[in-house]
Amino acid sequence: MRYNPFRVDPAHPFQLVRFLSVSSLVLVLGAGLALAAVLTNTVRAAFLDKNRAFAQLLAENLNHQIYRRFTLPVVLAFGRVELKRKEQYERLDQVVESTVHSFHVLEIRIYNEAGEVVYATQPHLVGRTDLSDGAVRAAVDEGRTTMEEVHVRSRWVTFLDPTPEPESVILRTVYPLRAEADLRFRENPGPLLGVLEITQDISHDSGTVVRLQLSILVATLVSSAVLYSLMVFLIRKADRVLVERARERERLERELAQNEKLASMGRMVASIAHEIRNPLGIIRSSAELLRKKETDPSSASARMLEAIFEESKRLSQIVNDFLDYARPRQPAMDEVDLHALAHQAVTFLGQEGRVRLENRLPAPYLVHGDKELIYRALYNVLANAVAVSPAGMLVTVEPVCREGCRGVRVCDCGPGFDLQMLPRYIEPFFTTRDQGTGLGLAIVHSVMQAHGGELVLGNTEAGGGQVDLIFCEPCLEDTPASHGFLP
Repeated sequence: MRYNPFRVDPAHPFQLVRFLSVSSLVLVLGAGLALAAVLTNTVRAAFLDKNRAFAQLLAENLNHQIYRRFTLPVVLAFGRVELKRKEQYERLDQVVESTVHSFHVLEIRIYNEAGEVVYATQPHLVGRTDLSDGAVRAAVDEGRTTMEEVHVRSRWVTFLDPTPEPESVILRTVYPLRAEADLRFRENPGPLLGVLEITQDISHDSGTVVRLQLSILVATLVSSAVLYSLMVFLIRKADRVLVERARERERLERELAQNEKLASMGRMVASIAHEIRNPLGIIRSSAELLRKKETDPSSASARMLEAIFEESKRLSQIVNDFLDYARPRQPAMDEVDLHALAHQAVTFLGQEGRVRLENRLPAPYLVHGDKELIYRALYNVLANAVAVSPAGMLVTVEPVCREGCRGVRVCDCGPGFDLQMLPRYIEPFFTTRDQGTGLGLAIVHSVMQAHGGELVLGNTEAGGGQVDLIFCEPCLEDTPASHGFLP
């Protein structure tokens, strides 16, 4: 089936939002680049207009200075302007030099009406007629001012170079040089004296524009990246929150289903417990009485009575486990000494002598909880540890501190837990032993939940099983932190 980004997957509710975020990034980036292009072009046009306005002002000022300081005095002194005469040329050169000094002017030329260069800041150009072009002709014929931006290198290279070389971008201004009109007739231009050509270096301004363009472009890209990153961060965070909520909802649904199952089981067990336990008790006591009266322990009847007694005992334990798991009670929160409870359980389970049991809890080792429920939980864990440990091996009960909370750790020398199946060990009726009911650890888990604690399963470094019963009490100062292999 083809991928459809607009089809929302219930497992990933933000799938469409991710697609839209990428689309938004493309749109924002495209709009940002378009805006950057508009802004940079506007800035470039503004810089060019500024340079043109400055060139216009410079041309007008130069026209005024030439007319006032050169044309009028020369006409009064010599009767006419003849730039071929050395003294007139030098006087004009001084006027031009003093007017355009420090204005980044590369070259000044003056053409006559025939297009011949009659003055130039580069004297070897004087007298040439091949330098005039259409702009000079338009100034002569139409009195029009022309401004042209000239790029020594490629225009695209100039647009991308933030530090252009001097004289790489030039502004050429062709301005009709006129005699100033009488103050009474300012609206009428004076007679044409020649054509003034000004060449200015605007490379520095071009570099400033390019740097500004690059700054706008970088700012656009960075802002788009930050906006997209923020959007992705918020989407992922919201997705994680939804996933956690979904997991929490599944957990609550499982707990609700489990509680409903327990309630149903409790009602069923309560209704049949009396019917089972009384006859079972009679069978057990009768079998035990008849077994004691049997004189020959090796006879068939004695073996049958022994089997009846053991099976009735096992069935009685199963009924008790059903009742304990199906009808959990609210714990009475009293002060409980775990050392005393562990000593009692170790003493009782160690009577057979098949394995060695050690109680390493300090005395006293106090927590708050229900004494009977905690003893049942600790007894179940120790009974499992004894059952899976080989003969002659050691089972220990020792203090532990896990995440700042006080607890009890039971370690055995058995095969350990299958780490891939850890969640299943606390499920009711799940067991890996042939004679197990599958309710031992389920009861322990229920008891620890009722106390607000935690049941943690794992393996020791030697490979044996390791069970931690963690309570809500702060750790003692001398209690070792959790160690060994725990998932």
